[in-house]
Amino acid sequence: MIVLASVTSNKHKLPLSTRIKQELNRNLLVYVVLIPVIIHFLVFQVYPFALSFYLTFMDWKIIGEPQFAGLKHWKAFFNDEIAWKALWNTVKFSIYYIVPTMALGLVLALIINSGIKFANFFKGLFFLPVVTSFVIIAGIWGWLFRGTEEGFVNYLIGFVGIDPQLFLSSSSQALIVLAGLSIFKVAGTTMIYYYAGLQSVDKQLYEAARIDGANSWKIFWKITFPLLKPIHFYVAITTTIGSFQVFDSAFLLTGGGPNYATTTIVYYLYHQGFTSLNLSYAAVLSYVLFFIILAISLVQRKYIGQDPKHY
Repeated sequence: MIVLASVTSNKHKLPLSTRIKQELNRNLLVYVVLIPVIIHFLVFQVYPFALSFYLTFMDWKIIGEPQFAGLKHWKAFFNDEIAWKALWNTVKFSIYYIVPTMALGLVLALIINSGIKFANFFKGLFFLPVVTSFVIIAGIWGWLFRGTEEGFVNYLIGFVGIDPQLFLSSSSQALIVLAGLSIFKVAGTTMIYYYAGLQSVDKQLYEAARIDGANSWKIFWKITFPLLKPIHFYVAITTTIGSFQVFDSAFLLTGGGPNYATTTIVYYLYHQGFTSLNLSYAAVLSYVLFFIILAISLVQRKYIGQDPKHY
């Protein structure tokens, strides 16, 4: 201990330039790799975050100098009926999207993990929408749910005597159709997460359960499902964030209509920032979205983010 203290003391007596040089000689590669990452983080993450917060207190429409506006834009948000409607639409979209996406991904993962023939083929088939351009999928979805008798879904339901539906032109149906599009697009990714989780489950647990007489249903609910809790948490977080950031489907298929029925908070943010050039108010909307996602993520962390205790 005395020798170590003596070495430490002598080290601190060295000139600063010498200590810096020694540190660089020991960890030069670390700094070479780390410094560009830090610069990128500061320029493209920290600076935009700080600038957007600054803009919430300013009036700025790109042209001219920003003018201090205080809490004007924050107050405007609380009185903006369209913003609240957009938030409610986003919440409803999340309800339509999160649980079905998780459930479908788990079912697909169970299918390809069950040892069926051509499992790799089905894995690729289920994952195909993920790697397909969203614009193409949205175009196909728009054709399927065209609100006329020529629409493919209307053509099918006509065989069972159901009248043609408006779908994307209906205020009550459009958001559900958009949620279905997102589920179809993302379920393949969720499947991969669950498949990786299923592969990590100890097979001896299944063997012991079968010896004890448990059927497949009990094995799933008592072993498989609980042990996938870390995957449930991760998928819940990513799907929640994705649902609150939904934009492209509304932009491509409905334009936020009809009657603002598919105007989500991100679509409204885009409209305010890049169509109306009201960047300050768009910054306020972005922070509202940030705080909502943060709060929901913390709740999910509390209730489903703990490590499973089954061993």
